[in-house]
Amino acid sequence: MDGLWMIALLLIPLVLWTSSTFVFYFKKCFYVAWMMGLALLAIPLCILKSGGRDVENMRIIRGLVRHVKYFLGLRFDVSGWEHLQTEGPYVIISNHQSSLDVLGLMEILPDRCTMIAKKELIYAGTVGLVCWLGGIVFINRKKTNDAKNVMADAAKTMLDDQIRLWVFPEGTRNQRGGLLPFKKGAFHLAVQAQVPIIPIVFSSYSNFYLRKEKQFNSGTIRLKILPKIDTKGMTSEDISSLSDKSFNLMRSAFHSISDSVTQSNGPSRH
Repeated sequence: MDGLWMIALLLIPLVLWTSSTFVFYFKKCFYVAWMMGLALLAIPLCILKSGGRDVENMRIIRGLVRHVKYFLGLRFDVSGWEHLQTEGPYVIISNHQSSLDVLGLMEILPDRCTMIAKKELIYAGTVGLVCWLGGIVFINRKKTNDAKNVMADAAKTMLDDQIRLWVFPEGTRNQRGGLLPFKKGAFHLAVQAQVPIIPIVFSSYSNFYLRKEKQFNSGTIRLKILPKIDTKGMTSEDISSLSDKSFNLMRSAFHSISDSVTQSNGPSRH
């Protein structure tokens, strides 16, 4: 009888691990906990390196986060590296699907580059504090005037400190199989600072990550870095056309690389 109980106890982890729902929640919880642990490690390192808030701390954060993909069974296939070999400040724009985007971001993050993020992130425990130490610019999406003022200050900081800023122009996470309409903040920022925009596209996560279906398998994420878009000589009157041009380029690239990933890996298991 004792032997049967022992066999049952040994089988429980196996049964759970073969459950896609269990794997989904296990990986999600592990990801959050591990990132918070890494942030706890990064905080004193950032303070020792820079004495406080500094974009140079992103080097430490980038170095600590890059290994996380292996634990989750993810691989990145990056094309267009040469387009990031641009001197001086610029604005990076990319699509936004989930918190996993952070892994792709850290995979290719250029030196002296930080992000613009929602203000709520600063309250995310150790992660919020390390984001602040990394020079991340926080905006209040609910207050348009505040967001505009922050963007104006960010444009000045870009030029004064020669930094790059990464922005998610959709403004929120999107897993609907395309791109949401772009908000104009990133384009106002680039035009005001007269710096180029570099679009970066993440392929769809649907071949390995399905939140509603509670699936989180291993998979490949393709990142495509597109050629820079110059904004020299542009004014506020050009914002809409600049946004539309960027959106169309990124939407086309999104469908192209997402289709290629699906064909090579096959659809996610249901």
